[in-house]
Amino acid sequence: VSQKANMYANILMPILMNLGNLLYVLVALAGGIFLALGVPNLSISGMALSIAVVVPFLNMTKQFCGQIGQISQQINAVVMGLAGADRIFELIDEEPEADEGYVTLVNAQVNPDTWQLEEADHHTGMWAWKHPHRATGEIEYVPLRGDLVMDNVDFGYTPDHEVLHGVSVFAKPGQKVAFVGATGAGKTTITNLINRFYDIADGKIRYDGINVNKIRKADLRRSLGVVLQDVNLFTGTVMDNIRYGNLDATDEECVAAAKLAGADDFITRLPDGYDTMLTGNGAQLSQGQRQLISIARAAVADPPAMILDEATSSIDTRTEAIVQAGMDKLMEGRTTFVIAHRLSTVRNSDAIICLDHGRIIERGNHDELIAKRGYYYQLYTGAFELE
Repeated sequence: VSQKANMYANILMPILMNLGNLLYVLVALAGGIFLALGVPNLSISGMALSIAVVVPFLNMTKQFCGQIGQISQQINAVVMGLAGADRIFELIDEEPEADEGYVTLVNAQVNPDTWQLEEADHHTGMWAWKHPHRATGEIEYVPLRGDLVMDNVDFGYTPDHEVLHGVSVFAKPGQKVAFVGATGAGKTTITNLINRFYDIADGKIRYDGINVNKIRKADLRRSLGVVLQDVNLFTGTVMDNIRYGNLDATDEECVAAAKLAGADDFITRLPDGYDTMLTGNGAQLSQGQRQLISIARAAVADPPAMILDEATSSIDTRTEAIVQAGMDKLMEGRTTFVIAHRLSTVRNSDAIICLDHGRIIERGNHDELIAKRGYYYQLYTGAFELE
């Protein structure tokens, strides 16, 4: 509807303007002919037409076309408004995201008497999955470690077009797994499935041994930190933007996260330090500085697993070195999935997975894949950037 409204708005006005010009020419020609032939005026006197009659007609023609043009603009505004209302009503009528998960993420602590995990009513820095067994009603607490397994996963955004075919990936706690491949190979799709932004068609995804379909989506996403290529900063102080990763974090925790990400150095040089107001999506900061704030935001959330989706592809090589240092600190001890176009950023990964048209064609660490002299070897030796 919006596309049609814009199309009609851009077409209607030129058509009406040209019709007005054509009408003006026709009235002028008809008036000249009537004057030359001495055609009588349609009035009681029956006197011949004069220039005093034709000229007002020409002026009224312009005024008439002008009024039609104004009406067309108002009609365009109404149609554009209806198109916007249609999108709003479509959003209001959208069905809520289905979530049948019953496993939740809770603060945990070790009972000193039984040495068993139990739920805590305060922040302990230790997390566990609260897994109630439906058959027995017994509650099991599974430590949150970041152990993730994808087993023979098939997926398509539409039923008739699969984009992933039999993908199997595993990441042990603390491992760094990198995905490389051409645009459209399925790298981002895999991370979207881990977050359960989409549900798989076939196969299994297990997180700490629990099927992700059993985990409540909000809790699953709470356990994952995501750093994207595009950074969204909000109107507020630098401290508020970092705290967005964990609204319960103290100022000291936010500063510690900024130091971990390597952002403390430039933040302290800002006019008001951490109290500097950011507006316009952080327009007063460079792309690298905005990226460091997003890394600090992820650090203050302190997730056991991280997803870095082309986080350094839009910044220059020198800034990338600074951002990469911050990400390396953030990734220490965390299960990490990295998507990168620059192959120099994935060299130190525990496992590199090469994707092509939704299939895994190679896997191994950097040295193993170089020794194979296959797809990854061609990418690495041919160009350091994969377009």
